[in-house]
Amino acid sequence: MHPVDLIRDSSILVRQKFKFNGVPDAIKSPQGKRRNLMNNSFDIYEMVTNLIIERLEKGVIPWKMPWKAETGFPQNLIYKKVYRGFNFWFLLTVADRFGSPFFITFKQVKELGGHVLIGEKGFPVVFWKLIDKEDKDGSIDRIPFLRYYTVFNLKQTEGIDESKIPSTEAYDHDFDPIDQAGKLIDCWSDCPEIRLDQSHAFYSPSGDCIGMPDPRTFYQDEQYYSVLYHEATHTTGHISRTGRHEKLRDHSFGSNDYSQEELVAELGAAYLCHLSGIQNATIDNSAADIKSWISNQGR
Repeated sequence: MHPVDLIRDSSILVRQKFKFNGVPDAIKSPQGKRRNLMNNSFDIYEMVTNLIIERLEKGVIPWKMPWKAETGFPQNLIYKKVYRGFNFWFLLTVADRFGSPFFITFKQVKELGGHVLIGEKGFPVVFWKLIDKEDKDGSIDRIPFLRYYTVFNLKQTEGIDESKIPSTEAYDHDFDPIDQAGKLIDCWSDCPEIRLDQSHAFYSPSGDCIGMPDPRTFYQDEQYYSVLYHEATHTTGHISRTGRHEKLRDHSFGSNDYSQEELVAELGAAYLCHLSGIQNATIDNSAADIKSWISNQGR
């Protein structure tokens, strides 16, 4: 099953039990007040589903990140508590975009003496818990109690004392270059420019260049090369090489062309990992990605 279909189907199963309808006003409001959704007509599951798919369609796949950049994990600035579940994955992509892992409510910004920048929009944080409610007959029912509120990334604010902002550090280890894996890139005569120290991995067809995070921020050395090989395979579709990108024009996430290109890139990365002898450390992730892209072919 394709990732988008899996997300939609899972959301439908959940919404069959808990249903809310309407538009979340709090998301549009800078005050970001916490809302009790038991009395609101609002489908929170549809909102969550759409937010995930929106990020996927922009090419951001947050759970496929075998590195930890300097932004760190998304967390509340006041409590230093890392978000969990959907909030973690969603805000991880937001933190990557703004360059700060810290999020804060409108009220917390004011309490710290700052303010939200004009025109900035917040992001929803959702959570739920089960509460006990006693019925007239004395029996106890467990009812899902859902809430959501709006948070802003620290970069969307100003006026907060810097002494109250913790420093962030990327995952760091002594990267040990793998000679055989590096040679596959070094001996590539038509290799495009590789720009290191990027917040995420990418290939830019317009600039014909590869962007990669610092190798030291990867959890395993082999993962660095696996991601590099994936992006390098994308470059082979450039018009100056095979011209594959001219035939696969639909780059929207979930399209057949997009899936075919990702399948090519992941297969290419898997082959190169095998040639360089690092396949044992990367094959599981490659197999999972290849399976998901194959499943979308012919839709």
